Amino acid sequence: MTKQQLTTQRLILRPWRDSDAAALYEYAKNPNIGPAAGWPAHQSVEESLDVIRNVFNGPEDYAITLAEDPDTAIGAISLKLAGGSDLFPANDTTQAEMGFWIGEPFWGNGYVPEAACELLRHGFEDLDLAATWCAYYEGNVKSARAQQKIGFEPVHVIPDTPVPLLHETRTTHANRMMRARWQELQACRRTGGKTKRQ
Repeated sequence: MTKQQLTTQRLILRPWRDSDAAALYEYAKNPNIGPAAGWPAHQSVEESLDVIRNVFNGPEDYAITLAEDPDTAIGAISLKLAGGSDLFPANDTTQAEMGFWIGEPFWGNGYVPEAACELLRHGFEDLDLAATWCAYYEGNVKSARAQQKIGFEPVHVIPDTPVPLLHETRTTHANRMMRARWQELQACRRTGGKTKRQ
């Protein structure tokens, strides 16, 4: 089954391709990107190609691209399903964990919230999820703000979380969006109002 493409007003979220390796390396080699999220900066195009083939190969892994240039990946977004996350039981098919990042030249344009809102819609409507998690490591202010802007709500803090790719431990802040919360936000956006919790 071919993975579908998701579209927003400004973005196309599509499956990763081997031909994305050079663009992935261009943004993932930046030390301001990976280490904050728990992975080392990429060292070569070959490493980026390996990541595309062996990491960005899940059923809900997407390259973020601009609608006017859908062949150029500028970031990554995914839903980790049952067995792919430590934030919920491995056999629970009603939950997922969202992860995302975008290349530094594209920071500050609202692309991550736009992509995340579409992936949340896909998760709740198409995959029939009951809850979507999202987490950040303590000190990652940009991710914390993005998750708050998207509408995720704090659930708990997990100390001493292993970060195996960087050989260290960190404190994880785990956030979640329930289906009812997402539906509330959709209704709010349609009416142009604000929810009580915003």
